[in-house]
Amino acid sequence: MTRNEFTQKYGQILCPLVTPYSTNEEVNYKAYEDLIEYLIQNDLCDSLIVTGTTGEASLLTFDERVRLMETALKASAGRKPVIAGTGCASTKETIALTKKAEELGIELCMVVAPYYNKPTQNGIYNHYKAVANSVHINILLYNIPIFVGVNVDAPTVRELSKIENIIGIKDEAGINPTQITDFILATEDINSEFVIFNGDDIMLLPTVVQGAMGVVSGGAHIFGHEIRTILKAFAEGDHDKAKELFVPLYRFCKACGQNGRILPNSIMRPAIEMVTGIPIGPCRGPLAPITEEERKILVDTMGSIGIKVNG
Repeated sequence: MTRNEFTQKYGQILCPLVTPYSTNEEVNYKAYEDLIEYLIQNDLCDSLIVTGTTGEASLLTFDERVRLMETALKASAGRKPVIAGTGCASTKETIALTKKAEELGIELCMVVAPYYNKPTQNGIYNHYKAVANSVHINILLYNIPIFVGVNVDAPTVRELSKIENIIGIKDEAGINPTQITDFILATEDINSEFVIFNGDDIMLLPTVVQGAMGVVSGGAHIFGHEIRTILKAFAEGDHDKAKELFVPLYRFCKACGQNGRILPNSIMRPAIEMVTGIPIGPCRGPLAPITEEERKILVDTMGSIGIKVNG
């Protein structure tokens, strides 16, 4: 798949869906359908990602992840592509979940580096190779060392780019802002069409400058139109406009990371609920819910950057 083909099919804004919960932290599949409909009707993204980090994949069971894939496919009804986050701690489970996504008709899986066990680069390579060889669909590597505990180094990405159905990488760029460039340099002579996406809203502009093709954006639940305009302005050379539009997104992201929260979900979820009116609910444990002080700062920030809320 060429970069142009990827962009034509999946676009530049890939939205990792939050997973709504109802009482007793049960997945609220109806709210999930409503959220997908909201994103599609408002054209806030180009593709939908099921059970990524924003979807709290590590807190979901295998069966819940499969049902969320099924729900997304049914709700989107072909109007937006569905990408499945299928990375797990073990290679065995990752293969099983990726195969299940393929059975459901999903054509692209985003596979996070194996977490908790901190494998060597050789272990990471073997993991991804085994997953890619187990299916006939495309794989997008997902590097997020701040959560999984290991970085997928550029030389490893170079070797993985030789595998036909490993077509690209999403990099959580905040921990290493220049690694996008490392990945481009490592793969350009192996596969000049290797897809490279930024996975950190707050690093949108720095990574687009380096050559990132687009963004995997949790903020797109709210800022999809603004992100699209930022990307367009940058592509057209209107850098002042791109910077001006980026500042509100930056401020929102900062508000979602209050008190050292590495995963912004606890604060971002109520923000999405306030804007969409869809009952998203609090995170699953062990993630602590938003505090009243955090909520006040969030609401004040949203108001100051002109975000209208429903409650």
